[in-house]
Amino acid sequence: MIPYPNIDPIAIQLGPVAIRWYGLMYIIGFAIAWFLARHRARQPGSGWSPQQIDDLIFYAALGVIIGGRLGSILFYNFDAWLGDPVMLLRVWEGGMSFHGGLLGVAIAMWLYGRKLGRGFFEMTDFVAPLAPLGLAFGRLGNFINGELWGKPTDVPWGFVVNGVTRHASQLYQAALEGVALFVILWFFSARRPPRMAVSGLFGLGYGVFRFLVEFVRLPDAHIGYLAFGWLTMGQLLSLPLIVLGAALLWLAYRPAARAS
Repeated sequence: MIPYPNIDPIAIQLGPVAIRWYGLMYIIGFAIAWFLARHRARQPGSGWSPQQIDDLIFYAALGVIIGGRLGSILFYNFDAWLGDPVMLLRVWEGGMSFHGGLLGVAIAMWLYGRKLGRGFFEMTDFVAPLAPLGLAFGRLGNFINGELWGKPTDVPWGFVVNGVTRHASQLYQAALEGVALFVILWFFSARRPPRMAVSGLFGLGYGVFRFLVEFVRLPDAHIGYLAFGWLTMGQLLSLPLIVLGAALLWLAYRPAARAS
């Protein structure tokens, strides 16, 4: 069993200004996405300029932050928001929804794609491999904040939190939805698969990994299980993503698409 280190959520204190680890994790994630996008843009025939990459990351960051925060409120904390509307602005306290952030990025890519004259899936296929490492750092931020713990366990790699040994579900998600999904998407996309395939694999991969980890992650206390004594909100929101991802892969590889 591993004692949870109780990390101070504030990384740097500059007088009245507190820089939190959670916010730093997002900055690191966006920086990594920018670096990877610049790397891909330098490949022959990429069709992307450095300025377009900079704008792409800016649009994506807006989509993540606005969509993630709105999704957290709408999907998980709507009643609390009604009693405290200003909580929407307190991003530094945590409370970001992946599914809301995904919708935000999708809208941002559609808008920026229209500006560039690029198709929606041309945009999302390029962006999808850039996202998982950012997700990994976001989950590390959850771990540092001491939130989103898993169920009690007796496995030797469990963390002791307030006297109870729990699954570190944040680290499981960082490993699966972050590192593993990045490796899969990065090498898959390097083979230049048909349009929609990378986006589909991202949706399918994330949805499956998230659905599985939710079995050992505690549901939000104010929501609990939605059905069957095990279905969580995270699983419910991941099911459409799994179906959509599988559908996009089928569309990308159907004989008619490959012949065109």
